Amino acid sequence: MTAATKAAVTESRTGVTVQLLDLHRQYAQVRALDGLTLEMAPGELVALLGPSGCGKTTALRALAGLDEADSGQILVDGRDITHVPANKRDMGMVFQAYSLFPNMTARENVAYGLRLRGVDEADRRRRAEEMLELVGLRAQGGRYPYQLSGGQQQRIALARALAIQPKVLLLDEPLSALDAKVRRSLRDEIRRIQLMVGTTTLFVTHDQEEALAMADRVGVMSAGRLEQIGPPAELYDRPRTRFVAEFVGLTNRVGGIAQGATVNVLGQEVPLLDGSAGPGPVAALVRPESVRLQADSAGDARVVAISFLGSLCRAQVQLPSGELVGAQLSAAESAGLAVGAPVQVRVLPAPVFAVPRDPAA
Repeated sequence: MTAATKAAVTESRTGVTVQLLDLHRQYAQVRALDGLTLEMAPGELVALLGPSGCGKTTALRALAGLDEADSGQILVDGRDITHVPANKRDMGMVFQAYSLFPNMTARENVAYGLRLRGVDEADRRRRAEEMLELVGLRAQGGRYPYQLSGGQQQRIALARALAIQPKVLLLDEPLSALDAKVRRSLRDEIRRIQLMVGTTTLFVTHDQEEALAMADRVGVMSAGRLEQIGPPAELYDRPRTRFVAEFVGLTNRVGGIAQGATVNVLGQEVPLLDGSAGPGPVAALVRPESVRLQADSAGDARVVAISFLGSLCRAQVQLPSGELVGAQLSAAESAGLAVGAPVQVRVLPAPVFAVPRDPAA
């Protein structure tokens, strides 16, 4: 990137506060938003994560002005835009579908929003060139969408959204149509660009890895409500509700006995997170990386499956109780393990969330 382009991008920083206050939205019998409140700091990237139908896309559409909440308030930079039309909200959007005009070149697609705003041709071209360089596609500016890969088309869509210097950038499942390798590369690129431009960004996804890798904060939604929002590490390590504990990341449900602030799991006393079930029999939600295996001819658990994932290995073992427990190990730690081998199983004393044990278990 040239110094001139970098300077132009830096000067265009437009981070603003965004507040969604007690939003409600009902579709027939479905409560899409149920008192959603979310506040975003200037320049922050917040990801809304959750299963289909949880309300995350409805929240984004309400902010964009593509859908209107039944009640509540939306403030951007302190200004109430609750009833402002979508075309007056100064939002940039990137959708799952690339939504490029097939009869326009990449450069013309990027400049399209500027043309609608009456920007003169020289400034349109300059800004389009800056955005193409920002996304690494300046050399492809004269190509048409059919001449670009899916990842390149989505970069053009991002450049188009940023060209108008929006107050807020909205990303609606922008990577889900791409293959895994391109998706990983492009998520890093989007994050780099967002940090450089400094635009406050709301990112909607059902992909946990994307949300945890890209966002400053992740909000987990369920049934129209925000279950928990926080930095990715906090959300993963210290879930506050059963839904978050079970939804985010891989977990084992291991029987244990809760007493006071701890639970006994496989002979190890482990701290309990606030909100856990107990006292008495519970199922502790133990992360695979907190499970340790040791090959031992006298071990009372058996390895039933092993998956090698490059530098990592995932093993599944069966306990004497019949419970299946997954472990995530380094390649070195997994050396010597084989299907059918006896092992000793222990858990690290990392805090866990406990839920009521299934009576049938």
